Amino acid sequence: MTVAITTPTGNVGRHVVRLVVQAGLRPRVLLRHPSALPSDVREYVDAVRVDQLDANSVVEATEGVDALYWVDPPTSLPDPLDGYRLATESLVAAVRTNGIRRVVFQSSGGAERRRGMGDIDGLALTETALDELGIDVTHLRCGYFFTNLLFDLDSILGGTLTTAMDVDRPLPWVAPEDIAAVATARLLSSDWHGRHVQAVHGPEDLSFREVAAVLGEVLDRSVTVRQVSDDDVRAELEGAGLTPQQVAAIVDMTAGIRDGFVPENPRDYTTTTPTPLAGWARTRLKAACDA
Repeated sequence: MTVAITTPTGNVGRHVVRLVVQAGLRPRVLLRHPSALPSDVREYVDAVRVDQLDANSVVEATEGVDALYWVDPPTSLPDPLDGYRLATESLVAAVRTNGIRRVVFQSSGGAERRRGMGDIDGLALTETALDELGIDVTHLRCGYFFTNLLFDLDSILGGTLTTAMDVDRPLPWVAPEDIAAVATARLLSSDWHGRHVQAVHGPEDLSFREVAAVLGEVLDRSVTVRQVSDDDVRAELEGAGLTPQQVAAIVDMTAGIRDGFVPENPRDYTTTTPTPLAGWARTRLKAACDA
């Protein structure tokens, strides 16, 4: 079985690579810069240079592939949805040309709404395109990544967690390595067929106020949550030079999740994963604090 993995140096992809290698396979890893792979990984994988927005590049890189772990890559295009369209076209061309039988797609909670969710609308576009191919596909509807906290690390270490979300509304929070475990299990199993949606909700739903309390305990300092408005976020992003479409993709994603969204897949045994926020924070955030 030939397994291909996109974004193999990403927050989730690097764990997928390790798990697939530990399962006894030699995966094909697809990335723009193969030199970015850690040196201790290179001897266990076949690294292929690929531009996921170039259909010909993806088709060539996935020849002979049986199962594919796909993540739509971040882009710097003025309109993020144009990047999602190009990535989706590349994926569809590769599946059709190379007869790829199984795809595990890293999507997000909110994609089920199909529109009105900002950046997540691009993931919905990919989901829809995969569904139309009639292959075996699992969409991973992931919760809020723990690693998103790293974008606000300096502020957190200074005692403030900032968000435009409702600070008291619980959301599913998940460790990237837990997403990788579910992705790898789906990728390597041959016992499922057709279209599946697999939510990955983490161990528990947490509000931002509760997250701040957990971080404060782990870091042994006071961490308070500060709620800002969509207009505040919009002004900050515009000041950083983002295009109107890039700003809207971020602001509308937050608003879509915040304003009445309920995940299609409820929390149950199949959607709950084990890694707690406190354990992850001790490893990732406290190390940064102590450095």
